[in-house]
Amino acid sequence: QVQLVESGGGLVQAGGSLRLSCTASGSIFSINAMGWYRQAPGKQRELVARITSGGSTYYANSVKGRFTISRDNAKNTASLQMNSLKPEDTAVYYCNAELFTPGTYWGQGTQVTVSS
Repeated sequence: QVQLVESGGGLVQAGGSLRLSCTASGSIFSINAMGWYRQAPGKQRELVARITSGGSTYYANSVKGRFTISRDNAKNTASLQMNSLKPEDTAVYYCNAELFTPGTYWGQGTQVTVSS
């Protein structure tokens, strides 16, 4: 079992920045990749960024150059630095953990609202 707790969401003006953090607890050694997904009202949940245990990263085209995902294995955290935020970035952001064995866990979600 893995528990994920997110923090750092909030309201920001367009062009501003926010940093999301996700802290994992439980069977942390079973975690391979960690990622951030988001879901806007009326839309499907989409992958925003992902980082593997080896440090390989993936970014959705819509956030490349603006968002940076990082991971601190010693602190069991994954963070998402979001710069140059746009109103279309408004969504609930979810932390995700993929296990080495089949399995995935989700955080409770944190709201990010970008005003124009």
